[in-house]
Amino acid sequence: MNEDVKTFQIKLLKLPDFSRNNLQEVNGIESLHIDEKNSKLSFSVSEKYVDDAAEIVQGLVSRIRRAGGEVLSRHATYPVLNMTCASCASSTQNILSYVPGVLDASVNYGNGKGNIEYLPDIVTPRAMKTALQDIGYDLLIDEAESSFENVEHLHAENYRKLRRQTVWAISLSIPLVLIGMFFMHIPYANYIMWILATPILFVFGRRFFIGAWRQAKHRSANMDTLVALSTGISYLFSVFNTLFPQFWEKQGLEAHVYFEASGVIVAFILLGKLLEDRAKGNTSDAIRKLMGLQPSTVTVMRDGKPVETGIADVMIDDIVLVKPGEKIAVDGVVVEGNSFVDESMISGEPVPVEKLPGAVVFAGTINQKGSFSFRAQKVGKDTLLAHIIQTVDQAQGSKAPVQALVDRIAAVFVPVVMGIAVISFVAWLIFGGNNGFVYGLLSLVTVLVIACPCALGLATPTAIMVAIGKAADEGILIKDAESLEQAKDVDVVALDKTGTITEGKPRVADMIWTSDATSIHRDILYSIESRSEHPLAEAVVAAIKEDASLLNDVSVEHQSGKGIEGVYGGVERYFVGSVAYIQSQHVHIPPDLQSRIDEELASAHTVSVFASSEKALCVISITDKVKPTSIEAVAQLHKMGIEVAIFTGDNERVAAELGKQLGIANVKGNLLPEQKLQLVKELQLQGKKVAMVGDGINDSAALAQADVSIAMGKGSDIAMDVAKMTIISNDLTKIPKAIRLSAETVKTIRQNLFWAFIYNVIGIPIAAGLLYPVNGFLLNPMIAGAAMALSSVSVVSNSLRLKSKRI
Repeated sequence: MNEDVKTFQIKLLKLPDFSRNNLQEVNGIESLHIDEKNSKLSFSVSEKYVDDAAEIVQGLVSRIRRAGGEVLSRHATYPVLNMTCASCASSTQNILSYVPGVLDASVNYGNGKGNIEYLPDIVTPRAMKTALQDIGYDLLIDEAESSFENVEHLHAENYRKLRRQTVWAISLSIPLVLIGMFFMHIPYANYIMWILATPILFVFGRRFFIGAWRQAKHRSANMDTLVALSTGISYLFSVFNTLFPQFWEKQGLEAHVYFEASGVIVAFILLGKLLEDRAKGNTSDAIRKLMGLQPSTVTVMRDGKPVETGIADVMIDDIVLVKPGEKIAVDGVVVEGNSFVDESMISGEPVPVEKLPGAVVFAGTINQKGSFSFRAQKVGKDTLLAHIIQTVDQAQGSKAPVQALVDRIAAVFVPVVMGIAVISFVAWLIFGGNNGFVYGLLSLVTVLVIACPCALGLATPTAIMVAIGKAADEGILIKDAESLEQAKDVDVVALDKTGTITEGKPRVADMIWTSDATSIHRDILYSIESRSEHPLAEAVVAAIKEDASLLNDVSVEHQSGKGIEGVYGGVERYFVGSVAYIQSQHVHIPPDLQSRIDEELASAHTVSVFASSEKALCVISITDKVKPTSIEAVAQLHKMGIEVAIFTGDNERVAAELGKQLGIANVKGNLLPEQKLQLVKELQLQGKKVAMVGDGINDSAALAQADVSIAMGKGSDIAMDVAKMTIISNDLTKIPKAIRLSAETVKTIRQNLFWAFIYNVIGIPIAAGLLYPVNGFLLNPMIAGAAMALSSVSVVSNSLRLKSKRI
């Protein structure tokens, strides 16, 4: 670091409650000055500590904040490119943290983004970008290049490239294996295998060697390191044996080659990466579809005339016109007209909401049959829809990347194996006598061959692939291994109500008619409700359409927010609506009907009353039925020791009654998307693993935040895109099955890793020549290769056992 970066300046938004001397106590600070007039802090880092400038700045800001001060900092989220594994996320995060002026950096391999807090007076996004580019990564900081569409395009291009590499690698590996296993004695067999293996490793598999080099520069190791070492050493050893077979023949040994092993490893790992990238690519569909809820154009009043304009040109206080069936573009308040609006993307409830002058409307909701105009109050990034998009995006990125078990083991395994290989070579040189070099080189290669990560690479993906197939057979779609791994640890299952526990369709539960009601009254009710746009009216129509006839001499008048008044034959007046509306018309409600009304309200059902001008004739109870499997699913979860909660946008009374019916104590109603998200966070802060189950757009933020997210197959596409699991049949009893499958899968993965390493634990010391002083046995690299293959067969066979497991 050069001299001109030793002096820094920080903008203070609030001065700390202590003197300059307290700040100068931070180790490494040479001089410090607080300009209280301009609220600035200037300081220098001594040359001795200049390489630790980033840590010093972070420590200084931390002390300022603890003393009640505040600094001018910015938070930004940028896409990070060229990451190939979770270790890459760790490396990029560390590099960003070492840039002076960066206060905090969190890089998520899952969504490929970095969340960074930095001091704009010290560091710029361009400097952070340069720091990452120096080690082979990249940071998209420009608005155009970091746009959702551009990042999606880059990911699609990378996926297509990886797919081509995988197809070619597999295509060349097939003849390579056939020759290496069955036709190794045909003329020029070694040269043919050499020709086939070379492009697999250094054209289609070069990403592993690049990744290994990056890790080596940072003195770390990951799966790329294992692949590069094992394939590279076996390839070079095979090339040497192909060109100079006489070197071994003079020693009385056969010059074996291992081209097929190196080629197949690369092909398998590429296939695994392809499947991983494909699963990761689906996570962006949720944001894409949320963005699709907002129309691209909108009709606004300009100079007294309707003008169609782009949504970006809508300004606060513009009057926006909404036609039947249109999506609402921005948030606002209705000023003229009325209609019903589908707000399921906010509330999750299937019943459209009536909008009258003064009512609030939200971007992304869908107008039904009426027309109205509203005054824009929130536009652009301030709308509720934009906030939901941002919340989902942040919730997806807030999860710390789970360091894969294989990568954690590889970080220790690779250096150990390399150390053993080198030690064995040196030991043979010192104690091996005349054949010390030959046996030493043979042992070094054998150790590296037996430590080949083929089984290690298959341990997790084969178990996951079988488990996902098993889950699909059970009607459960699973997106990734992380959700499978975490499901077994779930402490709380939070259920949405509508469409999750219940069917999501308002239905008439009961119709209680008075004894003096006649068939003509049923026809009048049917005729009135048929002329209504209210969704509850649709439920009534569906319930009685088989037993009623449509009358022509019925006219209706909507009483906004109350009910409907109908006139039959131009004389007789009838009313349909809430109990309060009927009572306001001074209609008599017989005691027997009143008692039934009280019963239905106590059961948290929606109640409508049909009445003549004199007396009530019918009580209509409307409900959203609980699925038959929901009670059984909750009972199973309780039996497994898992707490169940209900988080719903429906009213508290309905939610509480449902909780009693299912035996669930933790019930929350009247929740907005943000509140559901907050409840999930609160449970997580208590140390609990949370599974969120929902079906609507309003559940998407909570789904993204949860440790395990589960969507119902008949719900919204966005909920299914955000969720890591989808229950195809809408049967909640699949959730306990998914949890049990998770436990079986994790157990199988652990067994696989055991089999993948047991050969190494036993074979590596033998390969190094441990038995030679005892009985003169020195493991042949060919036998080492066979042991490696056997470990792979053991892993795959064990994974296949999952198919027969009962869950």
